[in-house]
Amino acid sequence: MKIAMWSGPRNLSTALMYSFANRADMSAVDEPFYASYLSQTGLAHPVRDAVIASQKSDVSDVIADLLSADKTEHQYQKHMTQHMLPMIARDWLTKVKNVFLIRHPSRVLASWVNKHDTPSLSDIGFTQQLDIFEQVIEMGQSAIVIDSADIRSHPETSLRALCEAIDLAWDPAMLAWESGPKPFDGVWANHWYDAVHRSTGFLDREGPLPVLKGDLAKISEEALPIYERLAALKRSI
Repeated sequence: MKIAMWSGPRNLSTALMYSFANRADMSAVDEPFYASYLSQTGLAHPVRDAVIASQKSDVSDVIADLLSADKTEHQYQKHMTQHMLPMIARDWLTKVKNVFLIRHPSRVLASWVNKHDTPSLSDIGFTQQLDIFEQVIEMGQSAIVIDSADIRSHPETSLRALCEAIDLAWDPAMLAWESGPKPFDGVWANHWYDAVHRSTGFLDREGPLPVLKGDLAKISEEALPIYERLAALKRSI
């Protein structure tokens, strides 16, 4: 089984990758379209040159690798929705289990600005996530929505429900992992993954929503209807 997990940045996505990769039957791929995204957009992200040097930039080659046989029975693919530029073919999504990880935009933005400049709506992947979700549905495929807040509040219950939804046997190894970097981390891990490298499991329930001001508040308002639309379809726990 190949699981394609679609989210924007700062969305519990790395912790969830560590959770799945802690299974003995699962390998992990970290943001395989990142080099292509940077090459095509010219964006000046942290460690840009190292990212481009570390991955294939031809999207056809990336897709072929994602669909090829793997060393383990299952594969977890962590995808950033903003990396899926319009020129990338989507027919391969019929060959993977598509899951959509959402998080309230105010939490995403509050986390983002601790690491990078104020983003645009496009940078945080909400519109792209909805587009991919709708394309998966149009192709007649299952599109499962999960919320990072639910996972943090009820890790085992949420992950058991997700495993059931994708026909994957439950494994309690998903609830905890060793601290530190992982061999499948992208080269950008030293910039973005410091908190998850200190973790050994999912953090506790999140507190009140952060209060945003100025441009951040405006971007959150733009993203909120997309979040709410997908949240209405999320997997119940």
